[in-house]
Amino acid sequence: MFWIKLALFVLIVFGLNMVVKLLLRKVLKIEKEKKPFLSYNHINNLHKKIDWAMRITSVIVIIITNMLVIVENYPNYFLLLPIFIIGLDYPVRAFFERKYSQNPKQYILTLSEGVIVLLALAIVIQFNYDLIIY
Repeated sequence: MFWIKLALFVLIVFGLNMVVKLLLRKVLKIEKEKKPFLSYNHINNLHKKIDWAMRITSVIVIIITNMLVIVENYPNYFLLLPIFIIGLDYPVRAFFERKYSQNPKQYILTLSEGVIVLLALAIVIQFNYDLIIY
């Protein structure tokens, strides 16, 4: 039952993200960019350096959090990891899209995607981990 709930929740979040992006593209007349699937999508070299620094920082934070969960038994810290990573990644990407991209309106779509993912995490937290545990 867990996998069905998880798959349904992920599909709903993915579908909502697609609908919001489509509506924002139509309303704000944002051009669709061709991006390779599962690529880094760095805007410029500075963005690449900052992105890799954030990835290394995230790995260090994940290691420290795992140690806290194992040694101190704080399972709630696992929920802070995605919030930390999303809170770093999406605003930085949006900044570089706004400042250096050929299509500066693209940052709106990036921020909307980050908000939707954060709302999905908030829903999981609000419903007492029912989606995660059961």
